[in-house]
Amino acid sequence: MDAGRCRNLWVYDHFVPPLAGADEALDCFEGWSLLGGLAASTDRIRLGNLVTGNTYRNPALLAKVAATVDQMSGGRLEFTIGAGWHQREHEAYGWDFPSMKERSDRLEEACAIIKSLFTSDGPVSYTGRYYRLVNAPFAPKCAQTPHAPIMVGGGGEKRTLRTLARYGDVMNVSGSPEQVAHKIEVLAKHCADQGRNTAEITKTIMIPVALVDDPERARRFQEAYGANMSGEEREQNLAVGSAEQIRGVFERYRAVGVQGVIMSGIPMNPRLYRRLSDEVLAAFD
Repeated sequence: MDAGRCRNLWVYDHFVPPLAGADEALDCFEGWSLLGGLAASTDRIRLGNLVTGNTYRNPALLAKVAATVDQMSGGRLEFTIGAGWHQREHEAYGWDFPSMKERSDRLEEACAIIKSLFTSDGPVSYTGRYYRLVNAPFAPKCAQTPHAPIMVGGGGEKRTLRTLARYGDVMNVSGSPEQVAHKIEVLAKHCADQGRNTAEITKTIMIPVALVDDPERARRFQEAYGANMSGEEREQNLAVGSAEQIRGVFERYRAVGVQGVIMSGIPMNPRLYRRLSDEVLAAFD
């Protein structure tokens, strides 16, 4: 994990707040429009949607939007895609919410299409069960070479990680260090089946992070975040507490092959971000 690489800003791809019990009347910006605005108003930070729901957009349209944002940002896009999971917003907006199998099938077809559009030297044709292209031109392509990194989000061992092995550049999963180590092993097997070196895929995780100096307050936070964990598991696996605690957890993930951490749950507080940079991330320079 390299502090110099931990400069990504992530938004989410949802149309109602995705947290359990959240007020659906709260503001919720459309993720890709928001990325376009951020691309135009920032200069250095990398940008991404964590993660784009495939069920919300035709994959060829999504590829066009992504290439446009990558061009607008001067090559700072992290392209992400997942099968989609938030059933309530599908119901709210009248979108079909297929079975998990169909969503996995659609994700695989979508990744094939998007990778082809990003990399092909000419028009792309594709005939699948769910999507079809007929001599589809695609210009401009991504500003990045060969294209914006493709993150296939999710840890489904039979389908999602196989799709990642075939088309993706970045893995993003959640879980304890032991669980993540197992996912990395599964990915390696899929890569071997595809004749691909698993080292080509960057391994990342998304976990909640809370820098809390007061030990008693940190304990309460750990109990809230790790309600189903033992006290020992919370200490070992939760990046919640002092800077030393967070560094120790990050080190455990690095030891099993994790190369990047996406930190969630952090309040919009510039001072807190500075402390995380100086007291935690700097240890991984």
